[in-house]
Amino acid sequence: MKYEQFRRLCLALPEAAEIETWGEATFRVRGRIFAIASPEGRSASLKASLDDQAGLVEMDPKTFEVAAYTGRYGWVRVRLSRLGVRLGERLIRNAWERAAPRRLVAQNARRLSPRPPVTRRRMTSRIAAPMKAMTIELISG
Repeated sequence: MKYEQFRRLCLALPEAAEIETWGEATFRVRGRIFAIASPEGRSASLKASLDDQAGLVEMDPKTFEVAAYTGRYGWVRVRLSRLGVRLGERLIRNAWERAAPRRLVAQNARRLSPRPPVTRRRMTSRIAAPMKAMTIELISG
């Protein structure tokens, strides 16, 4: 994932804002930080639970590590070049949900819920035959 993709995903969330603090881009929802990105765009820190942080670091220590200073609160540092877009989307959304007020999360739950993949199915003869019969009946009737 590139820094610009990361930035776009952060800013696409409801009421998200980018504010430069400590020489880094911070992404906030109603004043609460959910992501921090390094100026050169190589890494970012995301708000997470301690359990999520431990799981991510254990899963891929080359991509994830405990964030300096804020790691004791669950924040995780991510090397953006090693982060896939889908996982990045989920991590950013989860970080936003941890920082956003509950009411705002609830208001946007449907919009932010992952969409199931669209699949096209062929009609089986068991379904197609009755439908064909109904169509013929409607046309001739």
